[in-house]
Amino acid sequence: MKRLDKMMEKVKDRKKSGRPEGFTLIEVIISLALVTVVFVSLAQLFTLSVMQNLRSNEMSNAIFLAQQQIDYLRTLTIDELGVFPSTNIGESNDELIDINQDGTFDFRRLTVVTPSQVANTAGFDVLVMVFPIFARNIARDQLIANPDRYRVRAYIHTIITR
Repeated sequence: MKRLDKMMEKVKDRKKSGRPEGFTLIEVIISLALVTVVFVSLAQLFTLSVMQNLRSNEMSNAIFLAQQQIDYLRTLTIDELGVFPSTNIGESNDELIDINQDGTFDFRRLTVVTPSQVANTAGFDVLVMVFPIFARNIARDQLIANPDRYRVRAYIHTIITR
């Protein structure tokens, strides 16, 4: 009971002091400005995060496509590698790829197979590059000569020997 009386006295003392309780308009405006700055920063961070995730996904898919092509080339015989790409079986060294089967091409994959200068035996230098689809109308030779200029997403150079 004594506690309740003490609390009531404190409330009365506050009212007598003439000091109003609550926040002033200035305090509210400053608080809202701070909260707005924090939310805008978080929104920018979220947007940046989404863009980085999309880029990471694009690069992962491109690397997968390049590795897939190299794995395919490793299954070929010396004679088949020597005549790659063979039109008999529908191979291509310049492909537009629709990775998610939505009817829109997503990547352009270039494959270059040449007899190896390093491997004295039956070996082939293999270069596989995967570009974003905006590179579809650029000449093949330009893409091979300047892959970084056209934002290559995957660049794998290896040797296949038999």
